[in-house]
Amino acid sequence: MVLEHRIYMEQALKEANKAYLKGEVPVGAVLMYKGTIIARGYNRRESTHDITSHAEIEVLRKGGQFFKNHHLQDTVLYVTLEPCPMCFGAILQSGVSALVYGATDKKIGAVESYMKIAEFPTSKGFQVIGGILEKECREILQEFFKKLRL
Repeated sequence: MVLEHRIYMEQALKEANKAYLKGEVPVGAVLMYKGTIIARGYNRRESTHDITSHAEIEVLRKGGQFFKNHHLQDTVLYVTLEPCPMCFGAILQSGVSALVYGATDKKIGAVESYMKIAEFPTSKGFQVIGGILEKECREILQEFFKKLRL
């Protein structure tokens, strides 16, 4: 199972790299259904001028289009950075079965770092796994912000 998580997180990292190359904060995500990637996405806040265009939201929207329904049961969301409160709320509302993320976000992470929404009673039964390819997920973000400051 850990190998499977690594493989799909590598796909999310490819999406993060697309964001990096476009000058967006490099966060990427993929949505899995029965072992198949059904949606891919990355942060697009700068290019869309839309604060809600986080990688997770982009992927949830595409997942809804795939199913022609906003209920995304039996799916697994892989994202390179711990979701913020907005994204975690959308993830819970969507009915995604599990969340797998890479790096923690001490500044605004909603799973374990800042708000710990995953511990709320309404989150019970929802599986969360963090730290998958954490080093790689953190490195792309650090490189982006280092380059931005130059």
